[in-house]
Amino acid sequence: MFTSVRESLTRAIAVSVFAALGVFASHAQQPDPASVIAKVDSAVKARVDSIASYTVAEHYSVYRGKDETHPVAEMTVRTEYRKETGKTYTILSQSGSGFIVTHVLGAILEREKQINLPGTREHSWLVSANYQMRLKPGGVQWQDGRQCVALDISPRQKSPNLLDGTIWVDANDGSIVRLEGVTMESPSIFTGASHLMRQYTNVNGFAMAAHARAVTDSFLLGRTIITIDYQNYLIQTLPAK
Repeated sequence: MFTSVRESLTRAIAVSVFAALGVFASHAQQPDPASVIAKVDSAVKARVDSIASYTVAEHYSVYRGKDETHPVAEMTVRTEYRKETGKTYTILSQSGSGFIVTHVLGAILEREKQINLPGTREHSWLVSANYQMRLKPGGVQWQDGRQCVALDISPRQKSPNLLDGTIWVDANDGSIVRLEGVTMESPSIFTGASHLMRQYTNVNGFAMAAHARAVTDSFLLGRTIITIDYQNYLIQTLPAK
């Protein structure tokens, strides 16, 4: 009888200990929000402060309706970014609908030029000064083979360059891995607000865009999908201080 009671107590204690450990582990997996946001701000600042210039080839494809196999227009550009002046574009090739090339893709490039002008681009950065950031439940998640933390983001003020959505950042260094959201304004008068997805890759230690997909609906064009693929980054960094 005493043995039975002792075994029952041992099992009860063991269950309690494991339960407590489970609760502790659950809490341990929840990152500290302030620490995560500080890492995001730090990663963005490091990128901004370190990159003097870069070039990249960007390939744009535009699809209409449900057909995501045959683009109605395509464009390849060489993008050059310089810290002191912003972005410039050189069109390497274009094909398909002249209307789409001019009024959709051309409008996107022109808007990107304006957004990236010194004194303007700071308002588009994914930092806590521009966005309210809230840690999503679930702890560390996996995105593109990397351990990430998800944050809900919402603009602190209305701006056509910002979006409502979610970012996934590297759990170790806070660099952005993926974003999804809805833009506050369309880049073209011929398309509506976009649902945007962008994936990032690590290039020379910096988070750089790798692939983007935007879906819009408008009265004139209907459902329009734009994809962008980024290749062949060449990055020049500033001398270390």
